[in-house]
Amino acid sequence: MESPVLMAETIIGGDVIRSCQEGDREAFRLLFENYKDRVFAIALYSLSGDETAANDVTQQIFLKLMKSINQYRGESEFTTWLYRMVVNACTDEHRRRRRFLPWGEPNLSKVSEKRPQQEKHFEGVELSAALRKAIRELRPKFRLPILLKYIEGLSYEQIAAVLNCSKGTVASRLNRGHKQLAIRLAYLKDRL
Repeated sequence: MESPVLMAETIIGGDVIRSCQEGDREAFRLLFENYKDRVFAIALYSLSGDETAANDVTQQIFLKLMKSINQYRGESEFTTWLYRMVVNACTDEHRRRRRFLPWGEPNLSKVSEKRPQQEKHFEGVELSAALRKAIRELRPKFRLPILLKYIEGLSYEQIAAVLNCSKGTVASRLNRGHKQLAIRLAYLKDRL
């Protein structure tokens, strides 16, 4: 079975993008259906689990995409261009929050975790929730490379293009993010 990343890449080709650029609403619907969950996931993690803000960013991205799809020139993969828009929107949201929240980001320990009711998966769910929480607590410059690498499956080159930095910077940020996650999750070491 193909990964979701590869499936979306094979479904959304240049012909769909061109149709979107020509105003084809059905092509845009296909684009939206294929990328909405991925855009939301990046926004959700980037915005520390704030679902309302992630929904807002997702809507903003697709509204902006409708207006600016003609600016996509095909010089990079479409996903790279799209994820760059998401990263920029999330960065703008962080800046906006800093202006209106004088004490910085909200206390992340108050973010509620939703867990499935299935008892037999509780241990795995608990570990997964701890990992998600630890990722959300990373600073955006370390969180985004981790999300793009492990959730979206992007290469170092693609991540560098999305984040507008060098591959070396991507490697450094991934390394520092891994170290911070190891520290945050050290209490789980005996349970694994």
